[in-house]
Amino acid sequence: MPKTTTRTSTSAAPGATAEPPDPYALRAEDVREAPTTFVGRLRHLGPGFVLSAAVVGSGELIVTTSLGAKAGFALLWLVVISTGVKVWVQMELARWTILNGRTALDGYREIGPRVGPVSWINWLWIGMDFAKMFQRGGIIGGTAAAFSILWPITGEPLSYQSLAVWAVLITAFTVTLLSTGRYGMVERLCVASVVVFTLATLGLALGLPMTEFGYGSAELGEGFSFLIPVGTAGVALAMFGITGVGADEMTTYTYWCLEKGYARWTGPDDGSEDRARRAAGWLKVMRLDVAAGWLVCTVCTLSFYVIGAAVLHPQNLVPEGNSMITTLSRIYTDTMGPWAEYAFLVGAITVLGSTLIGSVASVPRLWTNTLGLLGVIDWSDVRVRLRTIRILTFCLPAAWTVLFLFVQSPVLMVQIGGIGGGVFLLAVVIAVWRLRSTGVDPRFRGSGWLTVALGVSSAAIVFLGVYGVLDVLGISLTGS
Repeated sequence: MPKTTTRTSTSAAPGATAEPPDPYALRAEDVREAPTTFVGRLRHLGPGFVLSAAVVGSGELIVTTSLGAKAGFALLWLVVISTGVKVWVQMELARWTILNGRTALDGYREIGPRVGPVSWINWLWIGMDFAKMFQRGGIIGGTAAAFSILWPITGEPLSYQSLAVWAVLITAFTVTLLSTGRYGMVERLCVASVVVFTLATLGLALGLPMTEFGYGSAELGEGFSFLIPVGTAGVALAMFGITGVGADEMTTYTYWCLEKGYARWTGPDDGSEDRARRAAGWLKVMRLDVAAGWLVCTVCTLSFYVIGAAVLHPQNLVPEGNSMITTLSRIYTDTMGPWAEYAFLVGAITVLGSTLIGSVASVPRLWTNTLGLLGVIDWSDVRVRLRTIRILTFCLPAAWTVLFLFVQSPVLMVQIGGIGGGVFLLAVVIAVWRLRSTGVDPRFRGSGWLTVALGVSSAAIVFLGVYGVLDVLGISLTGS
C-alpha cells in the first residue's frame, strides 16, 4: 500500500511537542460546537476572505478592467453572473471536504479512470498548474511594474533592470512573510488586503459620477440589458472564464476550510446525532463564509469593470504589456489629477500583492498534497508535510519570477493561466457531482433549490468549456 493516505480519521498527530492540532486529522478530542447565531458565525469566517484575496487580483485589476475598456458598459450584467454562478460548485466541494475531512485533490483521486496512483483529474491539475505558473509570474510582474514606476531603484521606470530588481525583492519579501506556513498568518494578511482594496476600488467607482467620466442610469441600464452586443462574444467568454472563483481557487478553498478548523471541529464520522448536528452547524458557517467571499469578489469586480468602461473605454485605452500599469493609472490621473497616480500605484500593489500572498500560501500546499498522493512523501506526517510546504514556498515563487523575467508580458501571462484554469474547471464539475453522490449523506445535500443552483452552475461551466474549445478550433457559434 502506498504511504499517501491524506486523512487520519481517528489518530492524533504526534503530541510530544507543543505543536497545534493537525488541521488535516480528525480527532474526537478536537470537536467543537458550531455557533448558532449569525454574529457567532461571523466570528468564524476566514477562508472566504483568503480566497477573495487570491481571486480579486490579476483577473480583476488586469483582465476585468481591460474587458471594460473593450466592451464598455454592455457586459456589466455578466460580471454578476460570472462571479455568482460558480460559487455553488465551490460550496459543494467544500461540503464534501468538511464532512469527510479530506482535501479536494484527495477526492479527485477517486474519480476514474486511474492513471498510476492518482486520477486523470490529478494529472490534469498538474498540467494546469504549470500553465498557471505563467499567471503567477504575471502577478509578480504587475506588482514589480507598480513599484518600478513608484521608485525605479535602478535604471528608468519599467526598464528591465528596475523590473528585475523589484521582482526579486517582492518575491523574497513574500516568501519570508509566509515561511512559517501557518494559516493564521495567511488569514490576517489576506483580511487586511481585502479591506484595503475593497474600500479603494469601490470608493473610486462610486466617485466617478462626480467627474468628467461620470456614468448614470442610462449606462447602468445598458449594462444590465442582458444582451451580448455583436462582436463582443469573445470578450464575454473571457469575462465569464476569468472572473469569479476558478477551479484552482475552488480546490484551494477546501484546504483553507480544513486549516480554519471546520472539519476538525465537526470531528470524525461516528454515526452519532451529535456529530450530525455539529456537521450541520459548521456547514452553515461555511455557506456564510462562501457568501461573504462572493460579496467581496462581486463588489470589487463590478468596480474594476465600471472603472474600465467609464474611463478607459471612451478614450480607447486598453492595457497591454508592461505598459499595463501606466495605462491603468490613467484611471486615477484622468479623474483626480496627476497626484492620484501614487494612490493608484499603492492600490495596485495591494491588489496584486494580495493575490501573490494567496498563491504563495496555497500552491505549495497543493503540490505537497500531490507529492503525498504520488507516494513521494508521507502527507499524514505533520513534520514532513510542513517541511515540504516550506521548501516549496521558497522554490515555486522563484520559478514564477524567472518566468516573468523571460516572458515580460503580465497580461499575456495572466491569460495563459486563465486558459489552463478554464479547462480544469470542467474536470472539477465532474468530480463534484461524483463526490456528492458517494461522499455526502442525503440529509446534508440541502434543499431542492440548492441542487437546482448546482445544476445551473455546472451547466454554465460546461457551456464555457465547450465554447472555449470551439473558439480555439476557430468554430464560431455566433456567426460573427
